[in-house]
Amino acid sequence: MISYRSATPADAAGILDIYAPYIRDTSFTFETEVPSEAAFADRISQYLRFCPWLVAEENGMVIGYAYASRYRERVAYQWSVECSVYIHDDHHRRGIARTLYKALFAILTRQGFRNVYAVINLPNPNSVALHEQLGFTYFATYEQVGYKLGQWKNVGWWRLILNEFGNEPAAPVALEDMDKKVWEEMLDGF
Repeated sequence: MISYRSATPADAAGILDIYAPYIRDTSFTFETEVPSEAAFADRISQYLRFCPWLVAEENGMVIGYAYASRYRERVAYQWSVECSVYIHDDHHRRGIARTLYKALFAILTRQGFRNVYAVINLPNPNSVALHEQLGFTYFATYEQVGYKLGQWKNVGWWRLILNEFGNEPAAPVALEDMDKKVWEEMLDGF
């Protein structure tokens, strides 16, 4: 049975088992060097201060993960985040990415974010289909914005609106400032 929970820095090795092949063998990420386990554990810890980082686990093994990160550092951007999801190659087409994202978006909505952006290295029809099925709308392509594995790559941008806009919005609540019990209980429904 698959369970969904918040990631911890102790999950770094399991998450890197999934992510490292994407770094080495694909241009789906523009990261070019596999980080050390310690550096990756620190990354998880840093991200968890502001946004969720979730894992799917089966039989004690991390088989997928999804997280959100700041869109940009300036205060005026604080209502927007980027999202990513990665699934172990042996576990595709099981609905894991969809479930991780739904849980992630529920928490982000509760935190008060307005926009979540998906940045997809093109071509990647499976990722485009997943994001569009979840309600994302395409809005831009940055052409030849990155170079990896001997090719110039295009990156497409998709947007999902999480909350209403309106004037004088309250700042989103950082994950570390939320009642952990509340958002962990939200994961029980997934």
